[in-house]
Parts: sequence; structure tokens; C-alpha cells
Amino acid sequence: MRIVSILLLLAAVALGQPRRDFLTEDEADQIRLIQEPNERLTLYLKFARLRLELVKQTLAVEKAGRSRLIHNNLEDYTRIIEALDNVIDDALARKLDVQKGVANVAEQEKMFLATLEEFNEKPAKDRYLYEFVLKDALEATQDSLEESQHDLRARTERVIEEDRRDKKEIESLMTVKDKEERKVAGEKEEKKARKAPTLRRKDEAPSKRP
Repeated sequence: MRIVSILLLLAAVALGQPRRDFLTEDEADQIRLIQEPNERLTLYLKFARLRLELVKQTLAVEKAGRSRLIHNNLEDYTRIIEALDNVIDDALARKLDVQKGVANVAEQEKMFLATLEEFNEKPAKDRYLYEFVLKDALEATQDSLEESQHDLRARTERVIEEDRRDKKEIESLMTVKDKEERKVAGEKEEKKARKAPTLRRKDEAPSKRP
């Protein structure tokens, strides 16, 4: 799923098309304020549910221009599901407890999938204008649901292994100079962390004990 997202982003950049934000400003602010993974998952599920409700309302009334709204909301929904999966993978890579959040995701995604299947069965004259993103939304939800239903221990092992491989690949692409600069920066940070705090001015000599 991550690879597909990256390829779509690169394609948009290559065509000179800026990628539309999939969250509103208010939603993005809410996400930034919440660092705990389980709470973030709850927020993403709320936003995903809202997008499907907007699609449902739009599908209920046939009017000109509605296909753009349906398309955009389905596209946003899919990217929310992808973001949600990234939250889970990141938490597992850091060995954080997201069991409660993942269980909630699986429960909600079953309902999301049922809703999307209803959309898929609904005939519409303008369906061809949003059919591709509807298919993407269905596949993304199915993939995410399968992941959420898997054994968390096995998923954790896979995520950690993928993270290790990604880091190794990045390091293999780094030049000798890049590696040296990274090493120096790391040593500086380590030295800074070890340095004891002091209230003495730079030009003030340490006081001698009697």
C-alpha cells in the first residue's frame, strides 16, 4: 500500500499536478495535537466515516457536478485508510501497544467495506467518473482489514524487518561524505546530551573549592 501511494505521488509530481490535501485544516490540526497512536486511529476512523457519509448523501441526489464530490471524498477516504495503516505500522516498529486501536480499526473497517459494497452495487449514469477511485477504496479497505485481523506479533516482526531493510537501502545510497556527516552529527548530539548543565557564564572560571 505504501508503494502504491509513493508511485501515485511521483506520478502527480511528474505531471506537474500538486496533490490535494486529504484532510481539512481543522482535521490536520487535530491529528497534530494527538500523538498517542490509539487516539490517532480513533480520529482517522472518524474522518473516514465522515467521507463515506458525504459520498452516501451525494449519491442520493442526481445532479450535475456531483461526480467530482464523490470522486474527491472517495479519494480522501482511501488516503485516510493508508494514513491509518501507517500509524499502526509506525507504532509497531516502535514497539508501542496498539492492540486496542487495531481491534477498533478492524471493527470499523468491516462496516466501511459493507458501505463501499453498497456504493459499488448502486447504478449511476456518472459512475464512470468515479469508478476507479471506488475500486481503489474497496481494495484499500480490504487490504487494511486483512492486516488488522492478522496476528499482531507477526505483523510487528514484518514491520520491523521492512524498517530494517529500508534503513539499509538508504544507507547503501548514501555517499561516504553523507555517512561521515551523519556520524559527526550523531557524535555532537551524544556529546551535547552528556554535557552537564551549568549556570556559569562562558567567561566565568569555575570556583575553587577550599
